[in-house]
Order: sequence, then C-alpha cells, then structure tokens
Amino acid sequence: MSQDKAVKTRRGFKEVIRKFVVSLKRSPQNISLVALAIAFVVYSFNLTAISNTTAVVGAANMGQCEFAAMLFSILAFVVFLRSFPKRKKANKLMLGLLFLFLIILIAVDIVYIMRINEALASGSIVIVPPSDGNPGEKVFVGVAKNIVTVHIIFVIICTVLVATLPIYGKLIKKINTSIDVEGNEGMGEIDISGED
Repeated sequence: MSQDKAVKTRRGFKEVIRKFVVSLKRSPQNISLVALAIAFVVYSFNLTAISNTTAVVGAANMGQCEFAAMLFSILAFVVFLRSFPKRKKANKLMLGLLFLFLIILIAVDIVYIMRINEALASGSIVIVPPSDGNPGEKVFVGVAKNIVTVHIIFVIICTVLVATLPIYGKLIKKINTSIDVEGNEGMGEIDISGED
C-alpha cells in the first residue's frame, strides 16, 4: 500500500507541474508579472524605512522619488494587465507605456540611492550599527538603500523579461504537456481525409 501511495504522490506532483506548465504556455507573460509583483511588495512593505530615510536625509527630490516609485509601480501593474489581453496579441501602445513606466521606476530609484550616498559621503548622516545593548542609530537608512536596490533589480528583471517574451514564450510553448494514456502507445494516426 505504501508503494501505491508513493506512486500516486509522484503522479499527483507531476500533474501539478504539468498544469503549471500548461498555464505558463497560455500566459508566459506571468513570469515577468511575478517579478513586477515582487518589486512592488518589497518596496511597499518597507515604506516606513524609506519614509524615515527621506525625512532624515532631506535631500532634493527624495520625496518626489518615493512618491513616483509608488505611483508608477501601481500604474505599471494596470498597464501590464492591459498590455496582454486574453487570447489577443499584445497591445503595442500599452507595452510602450509599460516600458516608459519601468524606465521611470529605475530612474527615480537611482536618484534616491544617489541622494543617500551623497549624504553618507558628506558625513551629514552617520549610520551606527546595533551592538550589545545599543539599538543603533539611523539603521533604517541602510535598510532603505538596500530595499531600493532590490527594487531596481526586480524592475530591471521585469523589463528584460517583457522585452524577451517573444523568445522564451516560444520555447515554453514547445514543452510537451500531453498526457500519455495507457494502451494508446501502439495506435497510429487516424486518417479522416476521406470522410465527408
């Protein structure tokens, strides 16, 4: 009985993978959507550290960069979903807007990191790491810098995945997801050309 359970478990696992690949074949753009979702979640879940950094550093355009990052992250989601309508070709106008929004996201993140680096280099901000009994000072500045860097990386990954979608989309569609039915191995092709 345990062997039968192991076989059923393997079959169930294979079926889950097969269904996952079938869904990817239908919508390969979901891979890049996941990268965009990760970028948004990472950024939005760490807004406290980013807002505190903006307040403490207080350099030019940091508030605008933070606002633009949130705004264009949300707009990028909306435009992404409109770029790939179901069972239709990609909307070129929406794709153009998507690339524009992704480039803006990368640009505002780079400006934000530059402002942090300038403040750290000038000595106007000093990060004191936590130690025994000492919670540290301005640790959130380092956290914000790391989060914005991760955000840039995932936005770049999303941009590359959207740009290369025609290439890996074709490769994914070539994956065999058909089910082998027992007893059908010896069956030949049925000729229906003579039927009316």
